[in-house]
Amino acid sequence: MFDTVVLGMDGSPGADRALPYARLLAGSGGRIVAVHVHERMMVRGGTRDVVADEVDVAAAVRKQVDDLAHEGVHIELATVETAGTRPAEVLAEVAEKEGADVIVLGTRGLGNVEGLLLGSVTQRLLHTAHCPVLAVPPGSAAPPAPGAA
Repeated sequence: MFDTVVLGMDGSPGADRALPYARLLAGSGGRIVAVHVHERMMVRGGTRDVVADEVDVAAAVRKQVDDLAHEGVHIELATVETAGTRPAEVLAEVAEKEGADVIVLGTRGLGNVEGLLLGSVTQRLLHTAHCPVLAVPPGSAAPPAPGAA
């Protein structure tokens, strides 16, 4: 298993699909660093959240991390605020700082054109990360539990 797994968490179904893979890769001796990128944009008079329900999303992510920690998972939350939309770069920076062995994140399943126009965090991360990236696509079944045959 891996010593340090970075997990991208944004409150999406994709992040929820990625969570069991992060747990499997960390095993019983590794740690998970859950990263939530709080994206802000510059507007006249200050900044605003990119995601309208950011407060609710951040609270849901915090609850997931707390619940996992209570289950005995070695997990910690890193919330990083950034001006602009650069979650891939933030994930890569945290992974490098933490000495991560792998980054795990869910994908939205956008096609080539949509991904090009809207941007793909996974695609950008593949080009900036110092370590392997495991992208969990929509429709992926949860991995088998450790020790299951």
